[in-house]
Amino acid sequence: MNSIINNSSKALLVIDVQKDYFSEKRKPMFSYNTKECLSSINAAIKEYSRNGYRIIYIGQVFPDLITNRWFIGFSIKGTEGAELADGLDVVSDLYFEKNLPDTFTSKQFREFVSENKIEEFDICGIDLCGCAGATALGAAKSGYRAGIVRNSTFSRFPDVKQSRMMVKLANAGVKFI
Repeated sequence: MNSIINNSSKALLVIDVQKDYFSEKRKPMFSYNTKECLSSINAAIKEYSRNGYRIIYIGQVFPDLITNRWFIGFSIKGTEGAELADGLDVVSDLYFEKNLPDTFTSKQFREFVSENKIEEFDICGIDLCGCAGATALGAAKSGYRAGIVRNSTFSRFPDVKQSRMMVKLANAGVKFI
């Protein structure tokens, strides 16, 4: 899966663009405008790919446990909903799963980053107040340059919560692109 040879020290992380958040069968709480989100995210993928960035896809995947099925009910390992969303432009085979909001908690991901000497991360996807924001904070905390691609990072939360998260991100050194 991770055999792509690329000398770029920069990566675009595409966070949690999965069927359980973007399909018509999604839970009502995932109120993203699917067409707008996918169009903007795909535009970012195209631009960053053209500019030599590695494109890395990240999936929120919870272990297939009965408690996760009952209490979480989405993004369960082995289910169709945990797969990347239909309509997402997939331009690389770089894909990592995480079961916590911050991608940097994934050992496999951290090892890949270290082995490939990636130093800069721009982030798009969902959710600014969830996994995209947590990953940007994790990158900054780990000593990497981190940026949020603002027009390609979405949130289902109220503007006031998004504003608080943007302040937190800015205070951590995360840039808004």
